[in-house]
Amino acid sequence: MAVLLETTLGDIVIDLYIEERPRCCLNFLKLCKIKYYNYCIFHSVQRNFMVQTGDPTSTGKGGESMFSTLYGDQAKYFEMENSPRIKHKKIGTVSMVNNGSNMHGSQFFFTTAENINYLDGVHTVFGEVSEGMDVLMKVNEAFVDKDNRPYQDIRINHTVILDDPFDDPSGLEVPDRSPEPTKEQLDTGRIGADEEIDDTKGKTMDQVDEMIKSKEAKARAQILEMVGDLPDAEIKPPDDVLFVCKLNPVTTSEDLETIFSRFGTINSCEVIRDQKTGDSLCYAFIEFEKEENCEEAYFKMDNVLIDDRRIHVDFSQSVAKLKQKYNLGNTKAAMDKNRGPGYIVKDRTAKQGNYDLVFDEDEDEPSHKHKKKKEKRNETEESDYRKSKDKHKRKRHRDDSDDEDRYTERRRKEDEMGRDRKKNRDREKDSERDRDRERDRDRGRNREGDRGRDRERDRDRDRDKRKDRDRDYDRDRGRDKYSSRDRDRKKDYR
Repeated sequence: MAVLLETTLGDIVIDLYIEERPRCCLNFLKLCKIKYYNYCIFHSVQRNFMVQTGDPTSTGKGGESMFSTLYGDQAKYFEMENSPRIKHKKIGTVSMVNNGSNMHGSQFFFTTAENINYLDGVHTVFGEVSEGMDVLMKVNEAFVDKDNRPYQDIRINHTVILDDPFDDPSGLEVPDRSPEPTKEQLDTGRIGADEEIDDTKGKTMDQVDEMIKSKEAKARAQILEMVGDLPDAEIKPPDDVLFVCKLNPVTTSEDLETIFSRFGTINSCEVIRDQKTGDSLCYAFIEFEKEENCEEAYFKMDNVLIDDRRIHVDFSQSVAKLKQKYNLGNTKAAMDKNRGPGYIVKDRTAKQGNYDLVFDEDEDEPSHKHKKKKEKRNETEESDYRKSKDKHKRKRHRDDSDDEDRYTERRRKEDEMGRDRKKNRDREKDSERDRDRERDRDRGRNREGDRGRDRERDRDRDRDKRKDRDRDYDRDRGRDKYSSRDRDRKKDYR
């Protein structure tokens, strides 16, 4: 008895344990028959553990048994089957999910690891994968978020019952054809199951390399825009400007303009020089009026000898002038927005920082009324300037007094810290002096003890010597006594 699940990654065939788990198999087969599992996603993928599906709500909290369609909500779940005991020993084991009350609904899972013993007796095993183990491993390798939900939807598109030994219960409505998916089923907020996320699929190696280089160039341009080196990430260098390098330091802008002008009209020609010394940096930029003239000069002037130097010509990659124009345009727009129409700001004296409001050159001369307003405005500005100057003087005076107070306070703190350091040094000297005195006293005690021990040792040595002399004396006396007796005996014998 088997069921075929057609998924977005391939087909999986499940063999059912009809004799061991008749109720679970009946529920599963009839749910497949009424197309209950169509468009269900694998909502939980825990790599090398299990993959779970069977919830039409795609939340992991829904799903009802087949009996609820016959008997209502009171039969939403059915009791689990524990006998005979079947373990989760191998990869591809199929089990019904326990809802927490030892009841089952419609959700089931495939194991992707061996010997998951702690699932035994908690979830009911009712089948195993007989074909499509490679498809199951593809599901197992899916990229998931922190909630173990795949970033790209993996769906059960269709279910096919290969063999059904159970009769249909009375009242079970079997659709003639597979129903269309609802909007809620397809709108999961994830990458669609049919969406292609591999940009390199169907492309050659050259196309892939070009695409990678293009992405890297865009990324670098965005970084340069963020750090302020480019005014806009989409900005491109002009096509009518040549970059000329390896110039002789004596070559001037007029020389280059004369040489390159034979290709067409030149808008600008500039040899770049050092800002401080004015010396040539040996490269230049030449802007042509037409792009065709620029291309012609590029092909004909490269490696040409100018002033005894072989120059190198290339198209300019610099956007410095474009950046200046871009920034200037933004600055003018901001000034026009802030100052209002018909007026510009003119600097009168750079030192004093005073400014005078005058009309644009295209406006008519101001009338007598405008002159009076202007004089009055100038007087107001002068009075404001004097007030501001007095205010700055008072503020400077306050700042000076505050600086003096801070200086006095700092000196006081430094004096206190100096006294504290002196006390600490004196205290350390006293402690060192006490340690030296104790060390000398200990040395004296040790010296006296050594002398006493030496005296005792000398007395013991003298005592031993006296004992030895007495012993030798007694021995010598005994010898003399025996020898005198022997002499007396010899005389008597004679």
